[in-house]
Amino acid sequence: MTDIAKLFYTKEHEWIEVIKDDYVRIGITEYAVEQLGDIVFVELPEVGATLSEEDEFSTVESVKSTSEIFAPVEGSVAKVNSALEDEPEKLNESPYEEGWLIELQSTNAVDTSELLDEKGYQDYLDTL
Repeated sequence: MTDIAKLFYTKEHEWIEVIKDDYVRIGITEYAVEQLGDIVFVELPEVGATLSEEDEFSTVESVKSTSEIFAPVEGSVAKVNSALEDEPEKLNESPYEEGWLIELQSTNAVDTSELLDEKGYQDYLDTL
């Protein structure tokens, strides 16, 4: 089970779980999922794709809108959550568990200094 207190967040509502110094799992937050509504389609990148920080890597479509998802850190796509292709609703049901999007392998230790911790993210949400 993912401990959301140990995640890092962006102001664009992505979350990052540091699995090892140079390996992370990325998804979108419960807040983002609630704003999107019922998710009907998720487009994921190919394994091996190289992403720079802030590169668009996924598109999430809901009954309300389409949102692009951006890489909060750089790296190579090591794994994608292919279950979302057939069951995009997993994002609605479990954004921190079964609804993760990709795992990235970085060439260096992942720098989380520019990201928000849980309290910082909650404080940010309070301003919206």
